[in-house]
Amino acid sequence: MTRAEKSRAEKAQAEKSQAERARPGDPQGSRHPLWTLGLLRSEITTLLRRHRTYALLAVLAAVPVLIGIAVRIETGGGGGGGGEGGPDGGAGPAFLAQVTNNGFFLVFAALAATLPVFLPMAVGVVAGDAIAGEANSGTLRYLLVAPAGRTRLLLVKYASVLVFCLIATLVVAVSALAVGALLFPVGDVTTISGTRIGFGEGLVRAALTALVVAVSLTGFAAIGLFVSTLTGSGIGAMAATVGLLITVQILDSIPQLSGVHPYLFAHYWMSFADVLREPVYWDDLSKNFQLQGLYVAVFGSAAWARFTAKDITA
Repeated sequence: MTRAEKSRAEKAQAEKSQAERARPGDPQGSRHPLWTLGLLRSEITTLLRRHRTYALLAVLAAVPVLIGIAVRIETGGGGGGGGEGGPDGGAGPAFLAQVTNNGFFLVFAALAATLPVFLPMAVGVVAGDAIAGEANSGTLRYLLVAPAGRTRLLLVKYASVLVFCLIATLVVAVSALAVGALLFPVGDVTTISGTRIGFGEGLVRAALTALVVAVSLTGFAAIGLFVSTLTGSGIGAMAATVGLLITVQILDSIPQLSGVHPYLFAHYWMSFADVLREPVYWDDLSKNFQLQGLYVAVFGSAAWARFTAKDITA
């Protein structure tokens, strides 16, 4: 057990004691909201202090930089960007074609480039390590002895993964916006529908897009958490989660399997492009949200069933 892990477990025990003092007559003091908030705060703080987290976020932040530099070199910074984005809403090429005209589009191009692989891989690493990593390092039993309660600990773990989803998405968006403004002109935004909106409204659309992307990862995060409850090896859980991601992406690209595509968690990920329509097209977005909710319900329940019945030996 590392010094940081011992410190976190000791802090958890202290938070539990504080909650018990707040309700001295309650033998279940660890159920006090102060305990839950303290555990969540401790979990998020630990996640954000890990070198691995910084490495993942650094890689994600570097992707928009590389895309911006590549487009700048290829076009010489000129404005010969091409189309307005076709009516089919093709995310990647349409947004890339607009970057030289308006650096604002680098936000959408970067999200389109990172969402299929880089963003979910980062989430898979964090989600896969959530429970298995604690078991592997020997801190899981210590946390439960505190006691956090298995259900509460599982919810806190999932909440911390969701926080990472949002942070990772915002890192990509902010990095892309900064690079786009530095390398290309920025101004009013031409939507996929061909209408123009002001730069301020464009920023709102970009923030909404980042939120949609983060929500799109919630189902995959639930799968990663479930996988994490199946093994005591953090590396194994991460590898299995990322392997599942690659498998689903391959299945989603095979035309002969079009009948199962709408049920794959990654199928509607690119629907975030519909946020840049005027008005916003909600059909695929709502299907995406419903599908993610289904995955969260199914795999969240499976993770709960597995974790609450699991024999914790480490």
